[in-house]
Parts: sequence; C-alpha cells; structure tokens
Amino acid sequence: MAWAAGRLRKTAQTAASPNGAPVEIDALLQSRAEAEAAIAEARKSHERIRQAIDLLPQGIVFLDPEGRYVLWNKKYAEIYSKTADLFAHGARLEDTLRIGVARGDYPEAAGHEAEWIAERLQKLYQPGERHEQKLSDGRVILIEERLTDDGGVVGLRVDITELKQREASFRLLFDGNPVPMIVCALDDERILAVNDAAVVHYGYSRADFEKLTIRSLQAFESEPPWTTDPTVEEQAARTWKHVKADGALIDLAIYSRELVYAERPAMLVALMDITERKRADARLAFMAQHDGLTGLPNRNLLRQTMEEMLLHTRRSAEKVAVLMLGLDNFKAVNDTLGHTIGDKLLRGVAKRLRSTLREEDALARLNSDEFAIVQSGLTRPEDAVGLAKRILEAIADPYLLDGHSVVIGASIGIAMAPSDGDDSEKLLKSADMALSRAKIDSRGTFSFFEAALDARAQTRRKIEVELRDAIQNDLLRPYYQPLIDLSSGRITGFEALVRWPHPERGMISPGEFIPVAEETGLINAIGGLMLRSACRDAAQWPDDVRVAVNLSPLQVHSGNLLSVVTDTLKQSGLPPRRLELEITETLLLEKSAQVLATLHALRALGVRISMDDFGTGYSSLSYLRSFPFDKIKVDQSFVRDLGANREAQAIIRSIISLGKGLGVTITAEGVETEAELSCLRAEGCDEGQGFLFSKARPNTEIVSLLRAQRGVDGGETDAMVA
Repeated sequence: MAWAAGRLRKTAQTAASPNGAPVEIDALLQSRAEAEAAIAEARKSHERIRQAIDLLPQGIVFLDPEGRYVLWNKKYAEIYSKTADLFAHGARLEDTLRIGVARGDYPEAAGHEAEWIAERLQKLYQPGERHEQKLSDGRVILIEERLTDDGGVVGLRVDITELKQREASFRLLFDGNPVPMIVCALDDERILAVNDAAVVHYGYSRADFEKLTIRSLQAFESEPPWTTDPTVEEQAARTWKHVKADGALIDLAIYSRELVYAERPAMLVALMDITERKRADARLAFMAQHDGLTGLPNRNLLRQTMEEMLLHTRRSAEKVAVLMLGLDNFKAVNDTLGHTIGDKLLRGVAKRLRSTLREEDALARLNSDEFAIVQSGLTRPEDAVGLAKRILEAIADPYLLDGHSVVIGASIGIAMAPSDGDDSEKLLKSADMALSRAKIDSRGTFSFFEAALDARAQTRRKIEVELRDAIQNDLLRPYYQPLIDLSSGRITGFEALVRWPHPERGMISPGEFIPVAEETGLINAIGGLMLRSACRDAAQWPDDVRVAVNLSPLQVHSGNLLSVVTDTLKQSGLPPRRLELEITETLLLEKSAQVLATLHALRALGVRISMDDFGTGYSSLSYLRSFPFDKIKVDQSFVRDLGANREAQAIIRSIISLGKGLGVTITAEGVETEAELSCLRAEGCDEGQGFLFSKARPNTEIVSLLRAQRGVDGGETDAMVA
C-alpha cells in the first residue's frame, strides 16, 4: 500500500495526456497489469517448484515462521499417510502432530504426549542434529530441518526403515560371530566397534578399543592390508601381526570389506588367528618326516629308509618283510572315550611296537590307526610270522589310560621283497592290500599278500586314473534333484548330485567312484567342480530357486573353503542366499574351532547351511547346539515305509516338532511313495526330496521344468513325478 501511494503521488505531478486523460490513471492501469502478471508468474514458479520437489525420493516440507504449511511434496504425504488428510496451506504442523498423537501414529509419545510434542516443536525451531522418528506401522523416518532467512523451516524426511533393519541384521551377525571382528573408520583408522569375540581374544575392554586405531594394534608399522577392490586370493593371503593387551604377539589372516558405519565410510575386518599355524610352519622341517603325535617317522621318511634297506638286499640273498598294522575298532575308542584317550592309546601302541622290534628294524606311523614295520635280514617268509605274532600279543594287552582300561586288537598285512615288490611304493601297496584282506577275513590276525589282491587293486586303480582324467577334462556333470515344498507342491530348489557319463562304460554309478574319490582325496576336487558348476547353472534359474551342494569334510578342512565359496559366488553372480551347503554331522564330531569359524563365516556371508543325513550319527541332537543350522535333512532310512511304520512316524514327528521349535526347515529325503508323502504332509514337514517327485536330471531338463512351473504360476503346479 505504501508503494502504491508513492506511485500515485509521483504520477499526479506529471502533465495530462494528449487526449486529456490524467497520466496517473494510465500508470495505475499499467501497474495493475504488472502486478497481475507478477502474480501469474509467481504461481507458475510455485507450480514448477512443486513439480520439481515431487520428483525427489525424499520427503520435503516448507513451513512459514509460524509453523504453517507452505509447500510439501508427494513423498512427504506418502510418509505421513495417516495424517496426510490434515495437510493444507495455512494449517499448523503443531496441530497435525497433536491429532497424530491422539490417533496413536507416534508410539514414542505414548504416556507423555505433551512433553513429546513440546520437544518436537523445540527441535523444529531450534534445529540441530538429525533425529529419528518412529511411526505406528513400524517405519523409521530420519528428520533433518533448517531455518530459512525469513524464520521459516525447510524439512527433509527420509524413510530409513530398511537401513535400520540391515543395521540390526549386521549387529546380530557381528556381535554373535565367534571370529574377532573390528570396524574401523577409513579416514582416520579409528576403531568404531568391536564384537565380543574381539574383546575376549585381544583382552582390551571396549573403552580401551575406542581409544585405539587399527594401526595402533599392529606390532610393526605398516599400511592397512586392504585395497579398494582386492581379489579373493589377495584377501586370503593378507596377514597382520597384532599385539594383545597382555603384550603377546599374534599372527592374523585378514578378511575385509568396505561398508558405511554410523554414517562414516568404514572397513569391516575379520581377524582369523593363525598364530598356531605359523608355529606349525616353523616345525615343518621336522613334521615333514615325522608324525606329530607319536614322533615316529612318517611315510616319506619310511620310504627313504626302505629304499636303503632294499638296496642292501639286492646285493645279498636276504629278504625284507613289510608288515602293515591296522588297529581294529579304533574309531569306537575315539567315539566312546574321546580323542584324548585315542591319542594316548596311539602313543601307547607306538611305545610297545618300539619295544618289540630290533634296533635295525624300521617303524613308522602312516595314518590315523595304521603303522608300518620293515624287518630286514630274513631268509624266508616264515621269519616274519614270528614277529607278527609277537606284535599282536603285545598290542592285545590292556592299556590303562586316565582310569580307563582299554583293550584294542590289530590286524597285519605282510608283503615280502623281492617277490611282492622290489621298491618301497610297491611293497607298501602290497602290504596294504594284504591288511585289507586280513580285516575282511578275520580281524586280529595276519595275512600275506596274494596276486589276486593286486588284480582287484588294479581295477580300483583304473577307476582312480580315469576319475582323475574325468576331473581334469571336466567330464563330471551335476545332475539336479528337486526339493519340493510339501504345502504348495512347488519347486524350492535343487540338490546338485555328481554324475559321471563315461564315453565307453556309460553312466558310472556314484557308489563305484565316490569311495575311490574319498580314499584318494579327489573328493575335494570333485566338490569344487560341482560347486562351481552348480552356482553357474543356478544363476540362470529364477531368483526364488536355491541350489544345494554337498561338502566333504576334506573341503572344509582344507582351510580355503571360505575363499573358494566367495570366489565362486562372485564369478557366477549367484546371490549367497540362494546357495545351500550341506554337511554331515561327522564334520562336527571333532569339535574343531576352525570348522565352526568357517561355517559361521559362510553363514555371515549369507550362505545357508544344512545338516545332511540327520539321525544316522552318534549324537545328532548335540550338534544342533554347536551351530545354528538353517535346514535339517532327515535321512531316508526314517522315511522308508513311513506310512506303515509307527516307530518311524514317531521319530519323524519329533524331528519336525524340533525343527519348528528351532525355526529350522525340515526336509525329508528318499520320498518314494504317495503314502510316505501323505504322512509327511500330515506331520507338517516343510520339504520333500526323492524319486516320487523326480530323479536327478541334467540342467537342460531343469530349465524346462522351471519354465513350466513359471508358466503355471498361481498354484496349479503340484509336486513333479519322474
């Protein structure tokens, strides 16, 4: 109004227009047009601003100095959907808060509504740090507000519910992980968080850790051993030497990944203590030729000794006898009395063998319960019989170990040089075959090598050679047997089973080559091959279909399983959540910290862990306390003839009830009849697997099955029949 009055005074002083109309009237009309144009332009600008902020993924709101709504975008209205009907130009934020509190939209305000509103308004007009707001539907909203130059407020709202859930999941895996873990900032390397395992392992309190940087833990000055994008091999090869609170030095293998922690770029570092492994490396020179438990020579040193003895024998008419000794039922001692007693028993056996032999005879421990004795200076095979009998008698006497009286027997296989072989490798193999025959025919006695044994060994050897060739030339194939959701009849995943299509002999049964693979260690290579192939195939399946791969104990004990799985997932592109690794309870029998740490690390990665063949071991239930399995697979021996076997039904019912209590998926293996399926469904079993649904199939057929299932989406697809 002041502006208009001034304008009128100014125009009144001007001359009249040529037609006689006052100049000020023209000026007023022109000013009105300009004002209307300015208002129209302001409306267009306002609409442009609204359209622009509606595109933002965050909620935006503008308030005037009195806390009244001026402008807000669609996302803001979506976030506060329960009170969006109250938003209007000129409405007060304080009023919408009061109504929302009365409706119960803000659970944090319950019981102290007035104080909550007052605190919220104080934060509005005195903005500082960002803060969080919980809504009644469980969502969490991050709020950031700033004052404008005219005293108004511009506010930002971000829905961080998913982020908070991920943080909670991370915290659960982080705090409960048995592997020491540290989170450190990338900029100043300050330690931001540690888990309980790190506190226990290092001996520092959490307060002490907060004063340290990751570099200050190092024994020697060096750069942090991570790069921006390390390969799996580089990650696995990194080591650190740290100082614990008591001053002790420890060697560590480092596994790290970048993340954002407390809104700061950070590094999550998993610290695997390899101090003992380093010490073992220092003893490698001795251990390369000796058994660590008994101190006896091992196979390598025995071969060297045998070659020297055989060289001397070739120059004379003397004979050499190789006695391969295997303890009978040694595993039962380990299982019933424990490995400590088992180790003491092995040392006791080694001591008695030494006392029975001559000084010039050679003695070695070959593996867990097998020893080899080499006797020289013999003239006939019967000379070895006397030694064999003395050994059997010496070993048969009871052992008193930690208050336990332990009785153990033995079997002996005998090979003679030069008739059964003229080199160390051939003689040891002949003696081993003779030992196998002694154990089969009659334990607790001895047996000499015969040529027929070699023929059977040659057959086995042929399988081994061809199996190595099949592995090298990638001839083994994964076949996939479906896992069926028993409630819906849909395919939830597939178990990868190794198959060997031989170019001449056709499909070779796994029962023929798997035992050879386990005895020779080839099972590790086969397991790696199946893991890579299965992940590569499954990456092309629908996103809700998982693949299960069996792990042999040898793979887990290899020490690099985590790296192998991580590398395989990275190369195949398969999400970790879609991979299940199946282990048997025998893997947990030895209660190895390294095994448990590896399994926990895999599970933290997102991989699911299943216990296979549940119920067939010595103490299945105890192993469920050792590790939080995602799935239990009930052995097919409990499923067979389930419909007519009340005892089996009771067992299945108990296992399913146990699984539900633990929150674990229960899968029944070996389902072959409708009666078995009906019984399993009635008991509430989660999944089924077996010939009733389908045999194991190649990936080409699996793709067709999954395509058909997608084509009948909507519940019409029932369990498949082979």
